[in-house]
Amino acid sequence: MMRSLYSGVSGLQNHQTRMDVLGNNVANVNTTGFKKGRATFQDLLYQQMSGASAPNGEVGGVNPKEIGLGMSIGSIDTIHTQGALQTTGVQTDLAIQGNGFFVLKKGESTLFTRDGALGLDRDGRLVNPSTGYRVQGWLAQDVNGQQIISTSGATQDLIVPIGSKDPAKATSRVDLACNLDKRTVEVPANAAADTVEQGTWRVEEKIYDSFGSPHTLRIEYRKVVGQPNQWQGTVSVDPEAQAPTNASVALGQNAQAGGGNTFIVEFDNRGLLSRVRDGQGNASPTTGALDMGVAFDVQGATQAAGGGATRQNFRLNFGSVGSATNTVTQMAERSSTKVFAQDGYTMGYLDSFKIDQSGVVTAVYSNGTNRAVGQMALGSFTNPGGLEKVGETNFSQSNNSGQANIGPSGIAGKGKIIAGTLEMSNVDLSEQMTDMIVTQRGFQASSRTIQTSDQMLQELLSLKR
Repeated sequence: MMRSLYSGVSGLQNHQTRMDVLGNNVANVNTTGFKKGRATFQDLLYQQMSGASAPNGEVGGVNPKEIGLGMSIGSIDTIHTQGALQTTGVQTDLAIQGNGFFVLKKGESTLFTRDGALGLDRDGRLVNPSTGYRVQGWLAQDVNGQQIISTSGATQDLIVPIGSKDPAKATSRVDLACNLDKRTVEVPANAAADTVEQGTWRVEEKIYDSFGSPHTLRIEYRKVVGQPNQWQGTVSVDPEAQAPTNASVALGQNAQAGGGNTFIVEFDNRGLLSRVRDGQGNASPTTGALDMGVAFDVQGATQAAGGGATRQNFRLNFGSVGSATNTVTQMAERSSTKVFAQDGYTMGYLDSFKIDQSGVVTAVYSNGTNRAVGQMALGSFTNPGGLEKVGETNFSQSNNSGQANIGPSGIAGKGKIIAGTLEMSNVDLSEQMTDMIVTQRGFQASSRTIQTSDQMLQELLSLKR
């Protein structure tokens, strides 16, 4: 039997396999996160008619005579090139720009995928809604009121508790950054009311008690007569309320009722903060950040053990000595009412969430607060081409892929996460169509080899006639 018949058969079989790979690529041209395959060929075996001989003193060397016996599939590779990114605007649609895979759990099995079309199930778990596989990451832990995400621990299901409550937080700190106009006229304490109004400046900010109820903090500044670099501040809380809240201030400690509600703020000749003094004459240090304790009665709160009203304490932060950044100043410029920040808020509900480039899931509450609830994990491999395809655009670890290196994005060669975007298939249709033409011609030529060999055998059989 002629060897060319079997060579032609191997060509037919393996070109058909290559066409199967191309057909799968074309079928998945619009599959999110799909990575195309590529079939490569190699020659099979050789039958040696005669071996090679070395040259000698009389003749030169002779090359071997070998006849090929066909071809075979060398490899079917998965090509992990970056697919195009398509903007969707859906907050749970995610794409990885760069290397890495999303980590999913199917029971106790760990799978990896580039398909970022994710969503939430009824329990708030972040999942792939087409399969139910659970997205893995690290949940935030509350440490002394701060949300800390430790990426050194084992991964777990990511949960976004939509609708959960964020309890109210009482104001504990108010950061002032106003400017007091150096050009303001000094007004005596017994001056007429309209003159007093011209020589003072008022700063107001909303603060909160432990119930989340809002209160108005008012600070009125008046330039001290005979002291061009000093201002007297008067603190009041809910000044328009029918029941007085008895606001008081003190330096370096919690203020007590009846201790006075005035203080003095001093500036140097550059208009920068120098120090503060409370109404009892206690002076702050002349270095570092300066603050002062404030207390006021919370109306309607549970009475303290001694029978008095419950008082809430917070601190007024004037900024750092000698600094103009986020600090009270005295410049020859219009007075401003700027309060840099206050840390209290009312109760809120988790309305929505967002995911940043690091994969951090941040909850957005109706009271305006944001809080990290977790961070997504990414997996990377020494040889991603060694991963096994298990269907549903997922991969599993194999003996030749290497162990999964699981960590946050942007570390150890992992790419960044882009929210509101999906990675499309990396199949190039023009390339696939060209390969289909080449494959079809190879298949056709192999069939011609078989046909021609058959004709030669037919001629051989006709010799007996």
